[in-house]
Amino acid sequence: MEVREAGLGDLSGIVELHSRARVAYYGAGGLPIGEILTPELAREQREGWAAAITSARKRVRVAVVDGALAGVLAMGPPHTSGLDPRTTAQLYQIHVDPELWGRGVGGALHALFVRHLADEGLALGVLEVWERNTQARAFYTRHGWRPDGTSRPGPAQTPYLGMRRTTP
Repeated sequence: MEVREAGLGDLSGIVELHSRARVAYYGAGGLPIGEILTPELAREQREGWAAAITSARKRVRVAVVDGALAGVLAMGPPHTSGLDPRTTAQLYQIHVDPELWGRGVGGALHALFVRHLADEGLALGVLEVWERNTQARAFYTRHGWRPDGTSRPGPAQTPYLGMRRTTP
């Protein structure tokens, strides 16, 4: 597996991978495919990933296995204004091709985020995960994340839950 910085040449592959991952985890949580894949969401994904890739403050990394895009990581300053970007970073997203779940791609991308915290001298990592995405919640719990009591509305009247991880 190769992990490298994402470029705009990766944009279509990232959007496709993100869509496959969304169908897998939102679908497993009972969300109908028509609510997961819409033209509006596809446009928003493409614009959001392009902005993240070109941002001076955000970092996007891709994992490549056998020449194919296998996963993507996005991270940067916290979205919440109450968190200090001098001490905190947010793990915005990790998406792995569902056919490669359980093969270490997500773990490798997560390790990059933890390394980012250490390299930048940041004491805290934060993220949000959809409550029904039990696989992701278990993944993050295994990697030292704990619920922080925050939430915000999500699809299907199911919230996104806040989690945090302190650096060792």
